[in-house]
Amino acid sequence: MKEIRSLIRSGRPARSWADRYFIAFALLLVAAVVAQPISFVLTAAAGQVTPARVGAGLTLILVGYAAFLALSRALGPVVLPPADAAWLLLTPLSRRAVLSRTALVLLAISVAGGLVLGLALPVAVAAPGRLAAALVLGVAATVGGMAWAVLAQSSTAWDAWLQGTLTVVTVVAVLCTAVPHLLPSVPIGPAAAVVAATAVLLGWRAWSALTRMPARILLDASTRAGHLARATTNLDPGALTWIAEDNHWRTHDLRPHPWPERLPAFLSLAWTEVCRLARRPGRPALLLAATLLPMVASRAGIPAPGLLLVAAGALTAAASVTSGARRDGNNPALARLLGVDPRQTLATRALPPLLLGAAWIVLALTWLGLTGPWLLLGVLTAPAMAAGALRMARRQPVDHSLPLVDFGMGGIPVGPVLWALTGVDIALLGTLPTVQAALTQPAQLGGYVVAQALTGVAVLAAYIWRSRTP
Repeated sequence: MKEIRSLIRSGRPARSWADRYFIAFALLLVAAVVAQPISFVLTAAAGQVTPARVGAGLTLILVGYAAFLALSRALGPVVLPPADAAWLLLTPLSRRAVLSRTALVLLAISVAGGLVLGLALPVAVAAPGRLAAALVLGVAATVGGMAWAVLAQSSTAWDAWLQGTLTVVTVVAVLCTAVPHLLPSVPIGPAAAVVAATAVLLGWRAWSALTRMPARILLDASTRAGHLARATTNLDPGALTWIAEDNHWRTHDLRPHPWPERLPAFLSLAWTEVCRLARRPGRPALLLAATLLPMVASRAGIPAPGLLLVAAGALTAAASVTSGARRDGNNPALARLLGVDPRQTLATRALPPLLLGAAWIVLALTWLGLTGPWLLLGVLTAPAMAAGALRMARRQPVDHSLPLVDFGMGGIPVGPVLWALTGVDIALLGTLPTVQAALTQPAQLGGYVVAQALTGVAVLAAYIWRSRTP
């Protein structure tokens, strides 16, 4: 294996001392830049905090850790470059030797993520003096979690345990927000020692499992990573969601759902989104748990406004049930075979995002303690959110032929910016009365409620009327 690696490196230019100096200088510069903000945050954490703020901070940490585990499991995590997967994986070489470089990369990613969690923990529990123990705890948790994901990649039993752990972590995060006064006081030092010992054991098991990693699993993971890399370098984020959707449904058997009696033909287009949600119960459960995030961020003292998180979450929830509209836009000929008027088709496609967005707004604002006129004002933004979600689902791929715009700090490509703002623009236009009310905080909201009702419906109706073809 060493000889093969040496042969591969022989065709590359050797790294000079200037390259090494530049890398070291860049690392020192990054450390100097982040040192001051970290010191400021840790100093601010020395004050007294309420149990509600501690619970909110721990919730955000647990959500971040659960996202780290879920992302590691979804991406592989053990993947190989295309050349190694094509030429080295199926050779008689030691499987562990072929995967050793990937293992080092995963270790580096885990350590970096653990340092972030370790720095956030003293801020959440107001214990800046336990920074060293918190860093050990964070690094051990992420390294152990990554090792667990490696084991889950090659074993269905380990994968089932990892999915169960993700569920437990999510439930604990919700409990930290719901009942923060009942949180037990866990010493950071002993917890770090236990987690570190567990991480060492899992890391040893994962290192041993590399020798038994099936080639089929590694090839599939490398193929997914190649698609992800191509979509990222080509700046076409829409391709990523298609890849995820196709991979999910390709590995699942679809069970028949009873069709409602006396359902009109055009409403069947909305019923398909209901069936899709029923077949993926994890997605509505995740959306339900996400309604707590604006309240958690508000309690944790994050400067981002809670209403901004509510708007982003509502648009995300509405966009999660627009797969039918997206497929209609990609294949208009198939949509015309439905035998339904194009405008009626789009109007029916708007029902699921409108209803789900409204439900998400109601829950999020209720958790924030905003009721009465503010709750009604938020619900009336649902038509605008549905219009924005439909526009996002029907947008075209990124246009890379558009020119660059120079703002004095380098050129910014117009194509990706316009792609990202497509859908957000119409949602913002349809929620201008609510945005104005949130900025001015008026004593009476009657006029804003009427204006929002008219604006939201008008934006959705105008978008449906102008979209003549699916």
